[in-house]
Amino acid sequence: MSFMPFDFSGRDVWVFGGAGYLGQPTVELLVKLGARVLCADLAGRAEAFVSAKSLANAVTPVSLDVADAAAKAFVLAHLQQRGTPHGLVNMTYASTAKRLDDLTEADFDAANHGNLTATFLLAREVGNAMAARGGGSIVLFSSMYGTVSPDPKVYEPPANPNPIEYGAGKAGIQQMARYLAVHWGRGGVRVNSLSPGPFPNSNIQRDNPAFVQRIAAKTALGRIGQASEIAGAVAFLLSDAASYVTGLNLAVDGGWTAW
Repeated sequence: MSFMPFDFSGRDVWVFGGAGYLGQPTVELLVKLGARVLCADLAGRAEAFVSAKSLANAVTPVSLDVADAAAKAFVLAHLQQRGTPHGLVNMTYASTAKRLDDLTEADFDAANHGNLTATFLLAREVGNAMAARGGGSIVLFSSMYGTVSPDPKVYEPPANPNPIEYGAGKAGIQQMARYLAVHWGRGGVRVNSLSPGPFPNSNIQRDNPAFVQRIAAKTALGRIGQASEIAGAVAFLLSDAASYVTGLNLAVDGGWTAW
């Protein structure tokens, strides 16, 4: 462990989904800790975020959908051009938001590709490069709904309970992290998953306060999470402070899954 375990000076971290509601504070904190960041998100989002926050000196924004066939070529090209990162964070997800009986086989397969296959391909290419170099840290994003099922009482009509394909994919992410942690452990690569929730975005908080109150009541802390509260957990798992932590699923959910 370094003398300053949260010092990211000279380290390169790739954050996929970095311009999202939880991604932005994560990228901003990593920059404050000294990291150089590659921020990837859907078309134009990373560029707009970096411009709005004046982060161009430390953050390289790129447009990418990790579920696209071009994602693997993108990763390989950046490994060649930019070098192997010290950290990889994948905050992306796929979901249809459909009700159970409306979900088609094609819908389910597409969500599985976005949640599981795309994450696997991304982690494998970067993880192999990290192992060849002798170390690195990977943080994959699961969810509270990768551990427990949604409570129907929280989702009063016309709201739709969190969809099955989302939870199934996020449960798979937890197992993927454990598997990869063992696979690359002797190569010095740590792999963990992080399960946030509930973190309703600002639009949901504004438009559906009754829903927000219901989900807040289900947590041990009695409140929803603030986006900035994810950033520290990600930084911890990436940092030297977590040098003996691997194969863990870290719940950042206000105690949602504690009861």
